[in-house]
Amino acid sequence: MPRRTPPIRMQPRSPSSARRAAVAVEFACVAPLLMGVIVGLLSLSRVYSVQNCLEIAAREGARFAALDRSGMLLNGQTANAKLVADVKNYLASNNIDPSDVTVSVVRADDPNAHFNLDDPANDLQLFQVRVEVPYSEISYSPVDPNSDYTLTAALTFRNGRATLSQ
Repeated sequence: MPRRTPPIRMQPRSPSSARRAAVAVEFACVAPLLMGVIVGLLSLSRVYSVQNCLEIAAREGARFAALDRSGMLLNGQTANAKLVADVKNYLASNNIDPSDVTVSVVRADDPNAHFNLDDPANDLQLFQVRVEVPYSEISYSPVDPNSDYTLTAALTFRNGRATLSQ
């Protein structure tokens, strides 16, 4: 008579090891969604931060134009050139490449018309400082050229010449 081998008995799994396996599967399912949300929040916070910097830079540039500019300009420098340089320097100090930024001083009623801050005929006239940067230049991730857009900040001010008090 042939000998029979005893049946192999399976050890029952402990409840803790079964739970660990279920947690691993759940994490594998949820992890990509969680990572997508985190990356999206990082991108959104970058856009918000850059937009805030653009608005502050436009406001500081416009404030310069509202001041008495005597003694503030270098030899041969125009007020418009100083305003543009100051705005770009501010943005550079906030890690935004100034070569990617477009700063323009335009008439408030016609954004296509250049506004000369030094022209006496423009005293007490409204002007607008516009600061623009393409999203692709500030994004942490590559941007499809068809989906790129421009972040813009614009501020309207009066070309006044308030004297500085000491």
